[in-house]
Amino acid sequence: MSELRGSGTAVGDVERFDVARARAPFPLKRVILWAVVLGVALDFGIIVANNPNFGWPVVAAYFFDSTVMEGLYITLSLTVVAMIIGVALGLILAIARMSQDRLASSLSNLFIWFFRGTPLLVQLIFWYNLSTLFPKISLAIPFGPTLVSWNTNDLITPLTAAIVGLALNEAAYMAEIIRGGLLSVDKGQGETAAAFGMTRARALRRIIIPQAMRSIVPPTGNQLISMIKATSLVSVIAMADLLYSVQSIYNRTFEVIPMLLVAVVWYLLITSVLNVGQSAIERHYNRGERGDAVKDEAPVNTQGQAEENA
Repeated sequence: MSELRGSGTAVGDVERFDVARARAPFPLKRVILWAVVLGVALDFGIIVANNPNFGWPVVAAYFFDSTVMEGLYITLSLTVVAMIIGVALGLILAIARMSQDRLASSLSNLFIWFFRGTPLLVQLIFWYNLSTLFPKISLAIPFGPTLVSWNTNDLITPLTAAIVGLALNEAAYMAEIIRGGLLSVDKGQGETAAAFGMTRARALRRIIIPQAMRSIVPPTGNQLISMIKATSLVSVIAMADLLYSVQSIYNRTFEVIPMLLVAVVWYLLITSVLNVGQSAIERHYNRGERGDAVKDEAPVNTQGQAEENA
């Protein structure tokens, strides 16, 4: 009994010491380190603000320019459309890759291998110049007559090339994210759903996918932020996104650095808002894990308290 009492007291002392240390004020060395870091950051900020070569008046003058706003609208629109298509196609690819059907699994693996293994910039240029390979796109019966045919240049505009390139590349990454989320769900969930007579599709929709969202949503937020920045690549195919818009302005005014700063500040503002939203979503889906951790620790603490009282 004395050993148990002594052990319980030691554990209690350690816990009280940890709490006291957590509530203690910053030590002097940490205060000095914070002061140095803040001083350097403040000094750097003053240097940047007072440097005339950055052209801050030009940045302020063009920040809400109509051309910049149109480019910003294109960037946000491309991001939303490409993410919606990428998530939907990624879900299909993830399910196909996990399927027992060798054909579906092989095709899904081939798609993911190709679009993850080639640079996005190369894919965008490829789609934009598709007419050099296929001047016409036709819908025909295999080894039979052509039903309908289109001129490739009429179909593959800078907008369609940007959407197709971004969406297909995003689908390959989302397929792996969704597959990882589905694999995180206990296999017993699917077996239980099958025992109750649910089809595989209904079990995925009603049981497995809702539970997998905890693992899917946070990396999807990262992909959304990456997509915002990846849209800047469409400027190489003459798509008038945010970067292309500021480039068109500094080609006339020769204010290269200030106009690039306009784009940089807008990208930072958008990603900052998305970061806040992602953090809120992660906290929402992590509430259950924190609650489970507290429940798991509660019996241990209760036992320790009982031993101490004994």
